[in-house]
Amino acid sequence: MPTYRDEAVVLRTHKLGEADRIVTLLSRYHGQIRAVAKGVRKTSSRFGSRLEPFMVVDIQCYEGRTLDSVTQVESIGAYGREIISDYASYTAASVMVETAEKLTSASDSQPQQYLLLVGALRSLSNREHAPGLVLDSYLLRALSIAGWAPNFIECARCGTPGPHRSFVIQAGGVACEDCKPAGAAVIDPATNELLGALLAGDWGLADASSDRARSAASGIVAAYSQWHIERGLKSLQHVERE
Repeated sequence: MPTYRDEAVVLRTHKLGEADRIVTLLSRYHGQIRAVAKGVRKTSSRFGSRLEPFMVVDIQCYEGRTLDSVTQVESIGAYGREIISDYASYTAASVMVETAEKLTSASDSQPQQYLLLVGALRSLSNREHAPGLVLDSYLLRALSIAGWAPNFIECARCGTPGPHRSFVIQAGGVACEDCKPAGAAVIDPATNELLGALLAGDWGLADASSDRARSAASGIVAAYSQWHIERGLKSLQHVERE
């Protein structure tokens, strides 16, 4: 059977039998991978701890009819322990890996989604920024890569330059006074600025934002993500917001 090797992030795991585990990963060049790691739950396993959620690995598998099989694993980024030790980071990372699983598919190369997820998990592990900011930035950028980039500058309907104070989820961004529908979410300038910074990765501006702007931005990001991701994000309900 053909074998292949790739870098991958462990998204989730399921027990199989008494000693095995089914591992779902997002790889850099092979899309999503679902593989059986045999004997990985035994204490004598050589790579059991490397195949835990949020870990980044160099993995070798051979192809099977329904599931591939893991033959070798080397650690690239051991982010799991640091992330799990902090509840806010853990819940944020859980949303990230669930999002990555829903936005990607098997067999298709996903280097942009892979690199974005690795960078976000590394940031959480190193405590570089507030977990909520890292999560919201990841969600906006992951959706953008998937083809749903929000617009926080011009009116999403007519293109009138902003700033605008209404956000319309269905339209994919802010809307001017003439285009906004009844009941559109109202955002203040600080929130709009923060959303743009999170999308662009402007961490200097994002880190200096107020708690009020962060809370409002998180609500917009959560609603926008749930709108576009099929069946929503179950883990998002466990995220603590300021």
